Amino acid sequence: MRARIRAGDPDAFSRLFDDHARSVYNHAFRLTGDWSAAEDVVSLTFLEAWRLRGRVDADGGSLRPWLLGVATNVARNVNRAARRHADALARLPPGEAVPDIAEEIAGRVDDDELLVSVRAALAALRRPEREVLALCVWAGLGYAEAAEALGVPVGTIRSRLSRARKRLRRLATDTATSTSTSTSVVAAAGETREPRARSRQVNGDRDTAVRLVREKHR
Repeated sequence: MRARIRAGDPDAFSRLFDDHARSVYNHAFRLTGDWSAAEDVVSLTFLEAWRLRGRVDADGGSLRPWLLGVATNVARNVNRAARRHADALARLPPGEAVPDIAEEIAGRVDDDELLVSVRAALAALRRPEREVLALCVWAGLGYAEAAEALGVPVGTIRSRLSRARKRLRRLATDTATSTSTSTSVVAAAGETREPRARSRQVNGDRDTAVRLVREKHR
């Protein structure tokens, strides 16, 4: 498979997309917090993967860690572009008021508040810590696979993940305003042991942090 990808085999890339597009999409949403942006990241990730196909090592296992590494870099660029766009909009004169549609979306309030609270907690982390958390806890990569994805030593992955977990737990203790929020933030930190390679989800996170992905609604 790696040899076919390196050679630019269209059928191999079609299979690569079928096998890993959902995983890339979920990872992209965890890094961007926006469904539309996540879709853009998926498209750009596979375009970038095609461009970088010659860099794929001839030997190795699944290409999922490599793809998630490409997606992480793409998400960084998408987030930077979104911030520049938001800054540009903020400089524009205020527009006319729009009607309040709160009643139409009342059923989504609880989920939206949970999403906001968890994303606010994650925003308190440094970008490298957020990326490692997304790869190891939510995407289920092992330390070695996450190191491959980000192009850093395994020891760097361990230290970043440890710092991320400690900061999230401290934030949950110091600033959580409700039991559900506190639980969600703590769950976002994941388990204390090393995540198993190739695991798609950390045990116990379905009703908390991984609700961000909302896979069952897609």
